Amino acid sequence: MAKVPRSFRLLEELEKGEKGIGDGSCSYGLEDGDDIMMSNWNGTIIGPGHTVHENRIYSLKITCGDNYPDAPPDVQFLSRVNLPFVSQVNGKVDPSKLPVLAGWSRNFSIESVLVEIRKEMASFNNRKLPQPPEGSLF
Repeated sequence: MAKVPRSFRLLEELEKGEKGIGDGSCSYGLEDGDDIMMSNWNGTIIGPGHTVHENRIYSLKITCGDNYPDAPPDVQFLSRVNLPFVSQVNGKVDPSKLPVLAGWSRNFSIESVLVEIRKEMASFNNRKLPQPPEGSLF
């Protein structure tokens, strides 16, 4: 089967992101519409209900390197959050601690990453973790 080139793949993701996905709890788009390499993205996650994250809006920066989608994107929280896979120094997501990044496949996408992070927020171990004040940034 032919491999879809990086630019085609990212255009597909951009189109999907602009239309909105699922229930609207995660969204993403290009940081700069003029970024012809489509490397720098913004992501938003609305915290899952019945958790300490409920009604919180988390902003993330996603960077798709030259080897994307063969290599996972770099993901960094701009909003402060206390999760085991997020550095408390700079908000970077440790790819080895988040299954979707650790077991990356080119079939995954920016959407897959955001949805997985939101699922982790709702997991038994993370749903009640004490969180920094709402609105604080890294």
